[in-house]
Amino acid sequence: MTATTSSKRRVVKVGTSLLRGSQGRDTEAVIAGLAASLSRRRQLGESMALVTSGAVGLGCHALGFVERPEDVVALQAAAAVGQGRLMRLYETAFARHGSAVAQVLLTRGDLASRRRYQNACRTLEQLLSWGVVPVVNENDTLATDELRFGDNDTLSALVAVAIGADELLLLTDVDSLYSGDPRSDTSARPIEEVRDLQELERLSGVAQGGGRWGTGGMTTKLAAARIATSSGIAVRLADGRDPAVLEALLAGERLGTLFRPSPCPLPDRKGWLAHALLPKGDLLIDPGAERALLERGASLLAVGIRAVNGAFERRDAVRLLSLEGREIGRGLCALSSAEVAQVLGLSSRAAQSTLDHGAGSAVVHRDHLVLTAPSTAPG
Repeated sequence: MTATTSSKRRVVKVGTSLLRGSQGRDTEAVIAGLAASLSRRRQLGESMALVTSGAVGLGCHALGFVERPEDVVALQAAAAVGQGRLMRLYETAFARHGSAVAQVLLTRGDLASRRRYQNACRTLEQLLSWGVVPVVNENDTLATDELRFGDNDTLSALVAVAIGADELLLLTDVDSLYSGDPRSDTSARPIEEVRDLQELERLSGVAQGGGRWGTGGMTTKLAAARIATSSGIAVRLADGRDPAVLEALLAGERLGTLFRPSPCPLPDRKGWLAHALLPKGDLLIDPGAERALLERGASLLAVGIRAVNGAFERRDAVRLLSLEGREIGRGLCALSSAEVAQVLGLSSRAAQSTLDHGAGSAVVHRDHLVLTAPSTAPG
């Protein structure tokens, strides 16, 4: 297969509510429209990745279910029935335009391991260099609760970060982000642009939960926007029910809501620490340690820890919280939760002689730490 030179990289995410189709436009028609639009951009030299839901919904339809099961095992089995059907639809639709696709199934565990994350990045990079369109979905058949992304909005943002995308398009069943819920608030107005992470945080209060067939709502889309924009990726949220909207977005038109990328994006490893890892516990830190982290970019020392929550091993990810419960950062802990508890119960001298890491050593080193609260550290 001939390699293509990518002028721009995009990730497009479509959810269950869109793929179920609407009156006069079924799932097959929706996928056909997606394939036509993405293939045209690929033929212009752009690299495209598609993050899709729909396996559970197609499985439920094939099995004649009226409602989505609530039992985890039933959901996993329905996904197993539907995933093959979903990929056949994509393969057929893209083949009409001379495009090849590749199925990529991921769990949170695949991205929470640094080695497996890098392997996934290399695989996606190779597919894109061949001109293949990766069709990415969560591995619903195998994922357990602790290894699930919870929604494909989060997955799409992590895929965008993994491939160094320029833009993430979140296609949904509303035309933009609103200042309130337009279904119940007549004064709600559409928001055309979100300029920075601080504004995004303020808008999070308007988010709503998902519907009966989908698992993501506006809350998860804002979380995805936070992940992508903090890594320097622009995000557009728009109505995917009209095929003309996707065509317009791909052509660069301003529709829906634009989330502007951060001018100071997180580097790759810091982005992985902040977003791909699943924290196993919390370290509550005192105001002095909080100032040292935010103002001087320091490591977290044992003397600054006031309490530990959760059970974790050495090198597991933890959240660093203020005494009020506000998240300051995330990182890899050099001690297990039991060792941290032991340090907290000992004097500094006793802790130093008992553990490899005592009160004077870094419990979370700055090289393995990313701040999630605004930093005032120089540089």
